[in-house]
Amino acid sequence: MNSWVNSAEILGSDLPLELSGTGNRRALLMDALREAVRSGRLAPGTRLPPYRSLAADLGLARNTVADAYAELVAEGWLAARQGSGTRVAERAVPVTPVHRPRTPERVARPVHDLVQGQPDPSVFPRTAWLASARRALAAAPDDAFGPGDPHGRPELRRALAGYLARVRGVRASPERIVLCSGAAHGLRLLADVVGGPWAAEEYGLPFHRELLASHGVGTRPLGVDEDGARVDGLTRHDRAVLLTPAHQFPTGGPLHPARRAAVVDWARATGGLVVEDDYDGEFRYDRQPVGAVQGLDPEHVVLVGSVSKSLSPALRIGWMVLPQRLVGPVVAAKGEREQFSSATEQLTLADFVESGAYDKQVRRMRQRHRRRRDQLVAALHARAPHVRVTGIAAGLHAVLELPPCTERSAVRAAAWQGLAVEGLGDYLHPGAESPSRSTGTAASLVPHRDGLVVGYATPAEAAYPEALDALCRSLPPGGPPAATPAPASPPPPAAP
Repeated sequence: MNSWVNSAEILGSDLPLELSGTGNRRALLMDALREAVRSGRLAPGTRLPPYRSLAADLGLARNTVADAYAELVAEGWLAARQGSGTRVAERAVPVTPVHRPRTPERVARPVHDLVQGQPDPSVFPRTAWLASARRALAAAPDDAFGPGDPHGRPELRRALAGYLARVRGVRASPERIVLCSGAAHGLRLLADVVGGPWAAEEYGLPFHRELLASHGVGTRPLGVDEDGARVDGLTRHDRAVLLTPAHQFPTGGPLHPARRAAVVDWARATGGLVVEDDYDGEFRYDRQPVGAVQGLDPEHVVLVGSVSKSLSPALRIGWMVLPQRLVGPVVAAKGEREQFSSATEQLTLADFVESGAYDKQVRRMRQRHRRRRDQLVAALHARAPHVRVTGIAAGLHAVLELPPCTERSAVRAAAWQGLAVEGLGDYLHPGAESPSRSTGTAASLVPHRDGLVVGYATPAEAAYPEALDALCRSLPPGGPPAATPAPASPPPPAAP
């Protein structure tokens, strides 16, 4: 196992610690600290971060780090004094770096990660999840431990039907929900069942386009502006259209109500299918989340969702809410036995939803992400006022609109700062119009403009300010200040 941590309190900069191998976590941490001292990376007198901070960054128990510190103090590697914290022990003989046989150099990992798509793994609700797992296993029927049902566990399908109806306005019975191992798995199944060609927003995940292509489904780009996808570009030849209506990925605008109605009309008139990727629909910060398009016509819209943003991508649990005519073909495409999602994890998630723990976790993450986005907006206003955060206050990422022809240089500058971040152009469909032919205005983000896609959810709490600092140092100089979006205010209370 490899675990890295960026500790800003060590030497006033970042120090990666590598916990290599398997076994006792305390022993691995002690070995990593000894090596850092022995090699000279931690000089005598260097103050180490408090054990609570290091534990949070590394994802270890506090007692594990405290015990490691105590043992290294006893061995003479570290010294601890009341009010002075824990430091590397002073030595009479200078430490000589250890010279090892020359090995091929490993590509350095970035110090800071602002790539979109993943929540901070340290905030996974371990205690609540464990409680749900215990209850779920205790109550599990015997057939849960037999061959899996490709439809998915009925307990989770029932729980999701109630949750999605209440929170996302979805209209579906449990029988119309088919569980899968994530959104990508759902798209594979739909590609096999529906066939092609599909239309897709010209900005989107390249992985999704490549996945569809690998299953023989080509995609053609639909224009995107501040009102979402230009669905007036759909034709009778399109078998399906892949959309992100709640929060266009990655540009950040919701699909306009008129376009939501228009895409449903297109599907009814042509027999086409709307595939609604609801990747972060629960995370809206300036108002209550808008309902799913699926609620407008359950017979022509497939809702695809997962827990990768709200809990963890490691769980590998997703779902499709399907038109009745597609349930049988999709279940058949999965095969006779479930091979992807663990039945015990499905049962655990069912209890997690039914107990209210899932709602609590979503509220917690919504508050955290809203605060992170506000910090990003404030940092840009103070240090790069010419750069604007575009799109609605939602999700786990934001797009920074840059001056023309500066995107690639900003990405390179970020790499020099040890910062991983992606350019907006990385998400452009290869069949879309060339960026040089953009005709948009500076007032709003339109297709083919330069920008950075900043994922503000991933860094650990202690590392986020340093990541923002590195981001601001990477931005190109500009002219007059851009209009600064207001910080996301809490959503209005629900009606009684």
